[in-house]
Amino acid sequence: MKILNLTLEDGANKLYLKIANAIREAIKSGNAAMGEKLPSARTLATQLAVNRHTIMSAYQELEAQGWVQSKERQGYCVAQTLPIYHSLKNKEKLNQANNKHQWRLVKTRNSGLQRQASDYHFNFAGGNPDISLFPFNEFRSYVNEAMSRPQINELNYGNNNGFPAFITEVSTYLRRVRAIADKEIIVVNGSQEALYILSQILLKTGDKVAVESLGYRPAWKALKNAGAELIGVKQTKDGIDVDHLEQLFKQHKLRLLYLTPLHQYPTTTTLPAAQRIKIYRLAQQYNVPIIEDDYDHEFHYDSQPLAPIAANDPAGLVIYLSSFSKLMFPGIRLGIIAVDKTLVPDIVSYRTMINHKANVVLQDAVARWMKDGAFERHLRKATRIYQKRRQCMVEILNGFIAEGIQLDFNVPPGGMTLWVNVGGNAEEIATAARDNNIFLLAENAFHLEQENDENKFIRLGFAGQSEDKIKRGLLLLKPLLNLKE
Repeated sequence: MKILNLTLEDGANKLYLKIANAIREAIKSGNAAMGEKLPSARTLATQLAVNRHTIMSAYQELEAQGWVQSKERQGYCVAQTLPIYHSLKNKEKLNQANNKHQWRLVKTRNSGLQRQASDYHFNFAGGNPDISLFPFNEFRSYVNEAMSRPQINELNYGNNNGFPAFITEVSTYLRRVRAIADKEIIVVNGSQEALYILSQILLKTGDKVAVESLGYRPAWKALKNAGAELIGVKQTKDGIDVDHLEQLFKQHKLRLLYLTPLHQYPTTTTLPAAQRIKIYRLAQQYNVPIIEDDYDHEFHYDSQPLAPIAANDPAGLVIYLSSFSKLMFPGIRLGIIAVDKTLVPDIVSYRTMINHKANVVLQDAVARWMKDGAFERHLRKATRIYQKRRQCMVEILNGFIAEGIQLDFNVPPGGMTLWVNVGGNAEEIATAARDNNIFLLAENAFHLEQENDENKFIRLGFAGQSEDKIKRGLLLLKPLLNLKE
């Protein structure tokens, strides 16, 4: 510790005693912890503008009292065992705890799982990429480049849309790979920030928002936080029920439609092109914007994925969200909003109020990574591996079926999970699995209306674990599954 904030009291005491008292109070208050190194006599003398010998006298006084101890060649540190004050301090802390400020919370936390999915030995959470596949050493070279040759102006305040070079690379990628051309790009700290911002600027209390009846709960929380009333759209084996959506348009003044049309979350279905066109025309007819959340577009294995709804958006009503969380790793917190240029100033203005801009050095590094072609090489490698893992899981589950286990599922053409019908007791299976160090979620975690829960489906992610771990985890899960009657 090179600096320690000290308050010297006025009085007639000698200076070294005032300094000793100040250090002792710093220890009592916890500003200097037990066993922690204290500033050298020379450093503290410079800080307090006194003679070094005065500091030495203060330390020697404290050492005699048992508050500090000296170590050869290391200087002084706080004693590991403090004088009798330590027991008094605990009583004082107890009294302080009883007098703690009671906060008035107008928005309280949502109760959630006590243990996070990554803490389980077998993690079948859907949508988890395998972080061990990420080329950290390769990417580090692009970070080093960004740090050694920074664009100084971009590191300042301003230009809150995003780092220009990154926006250029993302725009090119979206145009070539996802057929999205006529959109402006705004860089955000992940899709959740995007959802929060959009909810705040597009919705007010009481506004009605149509969402998939089985869907992404964090998105719903962002919408509800803005005061929205969520209305679930029924789902079919092909995605949302367009006829039901049309009824909702007629019955309610909808202000927004939130969709995951590719690899629908959580059921993995992909909305057919004809249905997408019908939905777009309804949204256009009723003047309702669409938020299209395309969270894992690249991981499509059997064919080229359908172009997003945003790729053909003459009315400019589709707000397109995408994230690097699946492409790189969740902790990267980097995402984009692709939107009609008329909405850009309002989005940027609001996001500036909560967060000026996303990490510029990170954007610079990713832009260099993309420009060099290494980004797409990583995607190709990850896609091949995830496809093999999907096949591994499918073969194991089919083997279970052959042995009389009650399972039914469709193999999705893409995505990172399987949506598996276990016939019943899905939540009980999920609970028992967690007791066996296996993480998975049952369908009740995804229902907007809990009365619609049939307790039949579980979601099994295959992307985040090796084939060996998938096999061992499923074999451990097997005794918990239902047998055919």
